[in-house]
Order: sequence, then structure tokens, then C-alpha cells
Amino acid sequence: MSLTRKTTLFFVTLASLVIIALMAIGLYSFRHIYLKSVENQAKTAAEIVRVYLTEAMLNGTIDKRKQFMDRLNAVHGLLSADLFRGPDVVAQHGPGLQSEQAQDAVTAQVIASGKPYFGLIERDGGYLFRASIPYKAQNEGTPNCLSCHKTRAGTVLGVISLHISVEEQRIEAAWTVGIVIAVISFFALGAAVFSLRTARPLIAIAGQVQETVDRASKGDYRGRIETDRNDELGQIAASMNRLMAHLSEGLTAISGKVAQLIRYNMPPITNLLDTTIEMVDCLGDVAAFKQAIEEDETTEEVYARLSRILREEFLVDHFSIYEVSHSKNRMQPVVVDGAPDQNCRWCDPQILLRADGCRAKRTGHPVDSVMTPDICTAFSTCGSLEGCRHVCIPVIQSGSVGSVVQLITDGVQAPLLQKMMPFIQVYLRESAPVLESKRLMDSLRENSLRDPMTGLHNRRFLQEYADTLTTYSDRKKSSFAVLMADMDYFKQVNDTYGHEAGDTTLKQLAMILRESTRASDLVIRYGGEEFLILLRDLGEEAAMATAEKIRDGVEKHRIQLAGAVINKTISIGVAIYPDDSTTFWQVVKYADVALYRAKEAGRNRVLHFQPEMWTEQDRY
Repeated sequence: MSLTRKTTLFFVTLASLVIIALMAIGLYSFRHIYLKSVENQAKTAAEIVRVYLTEAMLNGTIDKRKQFMDRLNAVHGLLSADLFRGPDVVAQHGPGLQSEQAQDAVTAQVIASGKPYFGLIERDGGYLFRASIPYKAQNEGTPNCLSCHKTRAGTVLGVISLHISVEEQRIEAAWTVGIVIAVISFFALGAAVFSLRTARPLIAIAGQVQETVDRASKGDYRGRIETDRNDELGQIAASMNRLMAHLSEGLTAISGKVAQLIRYNMPPITNLLDTTIEMVDCLGDVAAFKQAIEEDETTEEVYARLSRILREEFLVDHFSIYEVSHSKNRMQPVVVDGAPDQNCRWCDPQILLRADGCRAKRTGHPVDSVMTPDICTAFSTCGSLEGCRHVCIPVIQSGSVGSVVQLITDGVQAPLLQKMMPFIQVYLRESAPVLESKRLMDSLRENSLRDPMTGLHNRRFLQEYADTLTTYSDRKKSSFAVLMADMDYFKQVNDTYGHEAGDTTLKQLAMILRESTRASDLVIRYGGEEFLILLRDLGEEAAMATAEKIRDGVEKHRIQLAGAVINKTISIGVAIYPDDSTTFWQVVKYADVALYRAKEAGRNRVLHFQPEMWTEQDRY
């Protein structure tokens, strides 16, 4: 029900209740008043009769009382007046006239109780007022009742019973009440109409306030209250309009800044409040996300956290995250559908070997097949996802594409993905500098663990890797071989051909070592012309065979120098973990001792460590 109808109903109901209440009060009051008036009239008539009877007793004319009563009955409005004697008077003076002897129950009750009776009685479809008033003996004054009557003071000598018409009083009362009610009703209705007219501007403004607030609750703060009043209602409307304008301008500015910050193109008609809250919540989540990934140790942890965000926050089940290697022009899938280290699933595997085959990597711009189907030829298959679409977002690091995030969706969920894209891109933009920083740190760490000339791992790497290798071997209950290799007479190369020729010789030796070992083996430049080779999961026989292969390969290799071709040999010492020792560095020491013995035995040979090679001098 509208406020106008409620207000109208209230005032009409209030006026009706006032009229009904006044009618009830008026009717009760006027009934009481006219009954009291008739009662007083009856008392007056009774007093007149008493005075007459007293004088008649003194004057001896009591026998003429009938004529007096007949004249009294002729009074207008007095329908009847009858006298009745009490028992003591009857005993002293007899029963009296015939009319004085027909007592009814009311008269008998009044004589017995000595209390007057006043009441309305119904007769012939109308109402009469009945008054039966007792005369009591008094001994006060001269003369008094006891002068003529032989009785006690207070005894009921007789009763006068009067019947008085009340029709005229009722009619007059009805007219009076009617006029009063009519006047009051007129003023009550007038007051209600006036109050309603006075309340209408308030109702109208209240309706506009409700409409404005409803629009504001839906994010539309353009609602205004129209009024030309200069009173308090006008001030309320003006204040409400200022509030709405302030909210509209403030939220528009805030949402615009936040949208600019997250690069979100808001539609022209939108719920400003909900959209602003959504964007601010996103920024808060992104801030927490960035703090978390900054504290992560590796890029793999960052990718795993980003993967959880895509699955749990944005409900994307199918996606891939690729890492780009610019030096090799290759791409490596680091996360596929939430799982790390998986094979390429949604794209042509050729992009792994030639990164420029990925349109997002090549252009540095998002690739959206939702808006433009078949835009990228490298997208190969939908698999079991019917009608799938993809959006590939490049993650820019130092001006180039460092990673590519590929999101897969079906035709039904595509509009939702489009809506979430600005928020997903915020996470990716915040991830970019963190990923770049961690990749740089990984690169610096990798460089610190490699020999810059040969590209092999260095001795520092060996120190970090040693515990991992021994733990692996102990868990697998396998062995590994340590080969300590040293080029024979290397100093002659530097002295004869110069240090540049020496560097070339070491590089080619490093190449031979890599080619002669497996991908799972490690070749380390231990220092100068000395190299250490770790052969995983190999025993003595296989290790000796590999060492001999290396020695033979070096001996047969011709090293091309500027203006000369030289041939070099190499000596190798071999020790086995855990056969020779259960301590890694002791095994290295044994391999070094075997290498020393090979040098003493004439060089260009491979020797496996034997306990007798270990002398007291080697202990220090």
C-alpha cells in the first residue's frame, strides 16, 4: 500500500473514530442530563405535594386532597401523580381514598426501604419516567409530623408516585446531540482534509526519497528530489540531492581511477557501488597475492600460486602457462590444467621448438578466439571440450614476452571469461615483475655456478650438489663414479701458443667430455685444466669404460689452433661411491689420488683407486 493511501486511510479512520467517540459521549451525556432534569422535576412536584398535605392537615382540609391531585395531573408532561399511605398512617387514619390503596411492587418496596425509586419504564412503544418518592416523619420544626401522626421519626408516612413523559426531552436531546455531532463531524472532516493536504507534500517528497534510495541501492546515484518548497521539507530535499550528487561524483571518480589502475573498461550503464567494491576487492586480493609471490623462493612456486588463483578464484579448469626462452626461441609448458611439468596439450607442439609460432609470444598482444575465432593457427584441438575457445595473454617482462598464459573455455562460459579477463590480467601484470626478478636471480645464481669459458658447472655447484647426489644414491641403493681428469702437459700449450690457444684447448676438451657422457652425468671444471665427471648409477666396470672412452677421444682429437694443429692426451683417476668410501669428498680425494698415480705412471691412462695408493702423505 502506498504512503498516500496509508495517510488518507489514517486520517479518515481517525476522523471516524473521533466522531463515533463524540457521538457516544454526547448520547450518554445528554441522556444523563435529561434524566437528571426529569428527576429534579419529579422531586419538585413531590415537595409541592408534601407542603400541600402538611398545610391541609393543619387547616383540616385534608379531605380535599383529591381535587388538588386532579389539578396536579393536569400539568403538562405529568401523566399521573398518585398518593399511597404508609402502614402507620393507615393504622391511625384509615386506608384513605380508593386510589391511594392500589399499591404496586415498586411502591411497596419504597415504603419498606424508605429509599426513592427513579427509572425509565416502557409503555405503548415509548418511555415514561417513574418516580416514587417516600415521605418520612420528621420531629424537627413547629409544627412537625409527629404533631399529627403517632409514629416514630423516620417512618415512611406515604409515597407519591409520579409518571412523567420524556418524549420531548428525548427529542430535544436528540436534536441537540445531532447538531453537536454534525458540527464536530464537519470540523473533524475539515481537520482531516486539511491535515491530508498538509501531509501531501511530505508524502510526495517521501515517495521521491524512496525512489531515489531504491535507485541508489542499484548503483544509480543520478536520482534527484524535485521540489520548490523553502521550508524544512525543501531543506531535506536539497540535502538529499547534495548527498546523491556527492556520492555519484565520488564513486564515479573512485571507480574511474580503480578501473584505470586495473585497465578495466566499465560499460556505460553499471552499478557503480557494486563494481567499485568488486574492483577494490580484486585489488586487495591482488596485493595479498603479490606479497605472497614476492616471498616465494622460485618461479615454480609463483606459477603454482597463479595456477591456484585461476582454478579457485576464476573457476578456470583448463589452461596452460608457458615460459619463454629467448636465447633458444623455445617455449616450455610449466603448468597445464593445474598440473606442473606436463606435455603441451592445447597447442601445436611445434611452438615448443619455435616460440614465434605462438601468436601471443610473437606479437606481445592478447589473442582472443572468443571475439575472433580461428585467430591463431597454433591452437590445435579442443579435445573433449566441445566448442572450446581460447584466450592467450602474454606476460611482458623487460619489454619482451617472458610467459604466456592460455585460458580455455567453452561457448557457454565464454562471456563469463570475457568479464573476468581484466581482473585476471591484473594478477598477470603483478606477477610479471616478480617472475622477472626471480628468473634474473635464477640466471645470476646459474651463472655463479657455471664456468663462463667452457659453460660447464664449476666447483661451487659441486659443493651444493654433493649432498643431493649422495642422498639420491643412498635412497636408491645405487653407486656413482667420480672421474678426476687432467690434461697432460697443458702448460706447454700456454707457453708455446699463448693463453688464447690454451682457452681454445680447454673449450674443446669440455666439448669432448660432454659428448662422451650421458645427459644425466655431470661434467664440472674443477680448476685450471682439471675436470671432475660424475657418472650416476654406474659401477666400477662401466665407469672405467666411460673413462677409457674419454681418454681415447681426447687422444684422437686434433685441436685446430691459429697456424697449428696439436694433439693432447689426458690422465684420469677413478673412485666409486660407496665402494671406495661412504663419504663424498673422500671419494673425490681418492679419485684425485688415482689421477696423481696415473700421472706418475706416464700419463695418458686411466687408473682406478686402490687402497695401497693412499699414503700417509696423502692424508695431509
